[in-house]
Amino acid sequence: MSVPSAYLGVIIIWSTTPLAILWSSQEVGFVFGVTSRMLIGAVLALIVAALLGSGLKWHRRALLAYTAAAIGIYGGMISAYWSAQFIPTGWISVIFGLSPLFTALMAQLWLKSETLTATKSIGMLTGLIGLAMIFGSSLELNDQAALGVAGMLISVIIHCGSAVWIKRINAELPAIVMTSGGLLFAAPLFLMTWFFAGAELPGEISIRTFAAIGYLALLGSVLGFALYYYVLSKVEATKVALLTLITPLSALGLGHLFNNEPITLNIIAGTVLILSGLAVFEFSNQAGRIRARFLRY
Repeated sequence: MSVPSAYLGVIIIWSTTPLAILWSSQEVGFVFGVTSRMLIGAVLALIVAALLGSGLKWHRRALLAYTAAAIGIYGGMISAYWSAQFIPTGWISVIFGLSPLFTALMAQLWLKSETLTATKSIGMLTGLIGLAMIFGSSLELNDQAALGVAGMLISVIIHCGSAVWIKRINAELPAIVMTSGGLLFAAPLFLMTWFFAGAELPGEISIRTFAAIGYLALLGSVLGFALYYYVLSKVEATKVALLTLITPLSALGLGHLFNNEPITLNIIAGTVLILSGLAVFEFSNQAGRIRARFLRY
């Protein structure tokens, strides 16, 4: 599979994931929603890996990579599912759009990647101003929306830390193996959370909830994570995080269209600032190369 095709697949899946997260847990509770998704996803991933002849690897770097992936899956997902109770689904993707900024900071520290230039710093500041606007809107929405924004910020930080850690380990594992190992190592964490939360099996599951859990388990967890780890293995961690440059807009539209979620001027302005900051951050290197080439001539 080509990297552009994998990029497109991840964009589509990530655009629809926030709405599916809400629908999969709205009636049965977020702990059951995320736990059932991840357990089903782990089983499916292991089956797919076996069918492809890609068994799990058990050497030291592989175990470290599974651990890093599991922490990202568990911490990122449990925070996102919890936050989805309090904020519109489109906000989940918008806040997640900040991941390139956090990834760049962590990559600079852990991977000794490119230093932060003045232009990149401006991009980061612009994105953070956009986040501040969304946080301000959350205070106007309801008393708990600010908690949802804070929870999503924690989810983003954990997710980015996991991605950079995996890149640092560089276990060179096939994407489906990385997915299977990460889900397998994360499954006990979700089960323990479900047990200690005192959650019970729901007496009845609607078709929409069942379909959302199945969609997230098969496409969101197995295919989505496989495509994500495939892209992560091919390009720099900061480039992978730029997948979130498109998904906020599509996720906001889907939430408004299918869940009647409001799109206020503050949300639009905050989203534009975040995406503008990301665009400045991304294209700063290309602008520098263009200026250098122009000065040579």
